[in-house]
Amino acid sequence: MGRFWPLLLVALAAAASTTAAFLGSARWWLAAGPALALTCVGAGDLVQRRHSVRRNHPLTGRLGRHAAGPRLRWGAVREPRADARDGAEFLVPSLRPVEPAEEPPVVRVGGPGCSQPYDMALLNVSAMSFGALSARAVLALGRGAALGRFAQDTGEGGLSEHHLRGGGDLVWEIGTGYFGCRADDGGLDWREFADKAALPEVKCVSLKLSQGAAPGMGAVLPGVKVSADVARERRVPEGVDVVSPPAHRMFSTPRELLLFVARLREAAGGKPIGIKLCVGARREFLAVCRAMLAEGLAPDFVVVDGAEGGTGAAPSGSAGRLGMPLTLGLVTVHNALVGVGLRDRVRIGASGGVATGWDVVTRLVQGADYTNAARAMMLAVGCVRAGRCHTGHCPAGVATQDPLRTRGLHVADKARQVERYQRETVREAVRIMAAMGVREPGGLTPAHLVRRVAPGSERSYADLYEWLAPGELLAGPPPSWESDWKAADPDAFG
Repeated sequence: MGRFWPLLLVALAAAASTTAAFLGSARWWLAAGPALALTCVGAGDLVQRRHSVRRNHPLTGRLGRHAAGPRLRWGAVREPRADARDGAEFLVPSLRPVEPAEEPPVVRVGGPGCSQPYDMALLNVSAMSFGALSARAVLALGRGAALGRFAQDTGEGGLSEHHLRGGGDLVWEIGTGYFGCRADDGGLDWREFADKAALPEVKCVSLKLSQGAAPGMGAVLPGVKVSADVARERRVPEGVDVVSPPAHRMFSTPRELLLFVARLREAAGGKPIGIKLCVGARREFLAVCRAMLAEGLAPDFVVVDGAEGGTGAAPSGSAGRLGMPLTLGLVTVHNALVGVGLRDRVRIGASGGVATGWDVVTRLVQGADYTNAARAMMLAVGCVRAGRCHTGHCPAGVATQDPLRTRGLHVADKARQVERYQRETVREAVRIMAAMGVREPGGLTPAHLVRRVAPGSERSYADLYEWLAPGELLAGPPPSWESDWKAADPDAFG
């Protein structure tokens, strides 16, 4: 309640000074005027719906980061100019641009074993759980996804009622805790999984192996954010830290992983099943590729999470330092799938720092088929980058379970902002591709992206990285891949 004290004190001062002006000296109007004006401003903050921080912090919310406006928020995601430093990158425009596509491109997700394929948008909501986010934030993201016809990843916290109420297309993420479909022994409850996967809102299922913010570390939801609602959804004690184990218990080898994916697809009625990971050792993903070849099975999609991913709750010691950055991870996964002849069968998603149309096109050039955004979607729903996600005291009502704070987040308004952000970002990506002479993502090549490697020296991605030919790893791997390919074992990670 301390957040409302400034408004209350100003209102009391206004009442006292106005009374004194009427009953005593007219000089009191010098104090009553500003106090009344501030009271009106604070009351307006309290009832307006557009700015969550002002709604939660009347008067004082105007003094924080949110009040700095578009310039500060733009600076948070703005890259340095393409000529400002070594390592900067730029896309190559064409002297013969084309008209932008009228309809935003979509990507068909679903391999030969999939009977219910899904058309994925170029930009979607990345994995963010109910618990990590408030119910209102989850609902706003879902309604925004429904308005814009793109997908929302549930995060590993499970398929909550708030995700379903949003009405959008859902990618149900299952992590090592198997929240929402966990059996008594800690494994997967197949019957419950099948029942939930059959829901029409669930379009795909993503099996999380690791995440960019903390690969190999599992996940932690602080007890301060484990409300009664969250505890019920996850089937955990209220107010106690929820710790997801670092590894799955349903499989322990690449071969077992592929067999588990196939069983998930069957239980889900033929809906697309994919995996999500932050790439570490290249030979480990090659081991998964060897298992694909050995079993004749493959996931329908692979989401590559960059080490630079994560929200304000990401552990500072590992974020950006553990696992491959998104660029290298995408190039590795794309090349591995091409090299074993399975790239046409498996779609690749990219997540980790995606925020602008330039980011979307860049990731498509690097090997992705579509992208996911978490941080940018949080900004769209009202996040002010306060860095308090782990405390339960988010001033914008986005990353908290405190009902007095979440009341400031107006779902309908934020849903429109989410839809508008996604629509305009994809439109920007389509315009950029058109300026490059490309109408569809399939026309992009590594030559379309150039990096400055030294003053006066630039090289395209076609020259910076080695790009394998289809089936090249099977025919005879190049020297740079040979040792990892030989070390890859379908029956062992690492």
